[in-house]
Amino acid sequence: MIWLVGSGPMSVDYAKVLDAQNHDYIVIGRGKASAEEFTNKTGKVVTTGGLEAFLETVPACPEAAIVSVGVAQLYATTQRLIQNGVKRILVEKPGGTTLTELNTLYEQSRTSGCDVFIAYNRRFFASVIGLKERLKAEGGVTSFNFELTEWAHVIEKIDKPKDVLSKWFLANSTHVADLAFYLGGQPKEMASFVTGELNWHPTSSIFSGAGVSESGALFNYAANWESAGRWAVEVFTNENRYILKPMESLLVQKRGTIPQIRVEIDDSLDKEFKPGLYKQLEAFLQGDTTNLCSLDEQRHMCCVYNKMAGYE
Repeated sequence: MIWLVGSGPMSVDYAKVLDAQNHDYIVIGRGKASAEEFTNKTGKVVTTGGLEAFLETVPACPEAAIVSVGVAQLYATTQRLIQNGVKRILVEKPGGTTLTELNTLYEQSRTSGCDVFIAYNRRFFASVIGLKERLKAEGGVTSFNFELTEWAHVIEKIDKPKDVLSKWFLANSTHVADLAFYLGGQPKEMASFVTGELNWHPTSSIFSGAGVSESGALFNYAANWESAGRWAVEVFTNENRYILKPMESLLVQKRGTIPQIRVEIDDSLDKEFKPGLYKQLEAFLQGDTTNLCSLDEQRHMCCVYNKMAGYE
């Protein structure tokens, strides 16, 4: 049995995958409105009242739990599951909104013998899986760059807590940063610069930086939340330049040529389900942690993200 904690839109996407993979699961939600919407979309009944009320019924411990609640509740929900004896948890990014929260979860998970992973589903896009195969065949990444521009005019209208919006780089933009560093290697040295401010993100609005990864690849990144742009990752080998823009597709520019050619990939699962979710959940539930982001990795990378965002 699996516990799916949360009954919002993301949980609906998880439920579709769990159904397709024939897993038994219980959905634990809080409010009636979201629960009714969840049931209308999935046909699955939600146990309402929240996690605490559910735990008071002394349920049998699940084989695994998926935490798909709002960003502000990720830390407390994951912590409660660890305390209740759950041994395997997949929690939506970023897992916590501060380094202290992530460190606390890590120490508690170690003490309890619980494995916690952060759900960065873009690692499991068909485009990314295809790219990884090509990178391996071509001798690895020599350099990479990425853009993590957010559309401020859209985000400022989102109904999110102030504390979440003020950490939007960590809460959302790390989807791009995580993928870039997953492909090219974590930073060994990095210089970061920020400027500007927004009323909901006062620390920064324009970002730039560069460095060298642990694998020796040079990288640079940029974002301007006050202008135009989009998410993108570009990876270079000695043979080719690969472009994820949008990330669901893969383009290649061969050395000595101009055209950017679409690479044919089998993305049928990414079209049937939320992209990356099927393969990510399959890996987690089968115990294949090779490409998952561990809680330990996330807490180390949080220091990098804080620097990139100007949070320190």
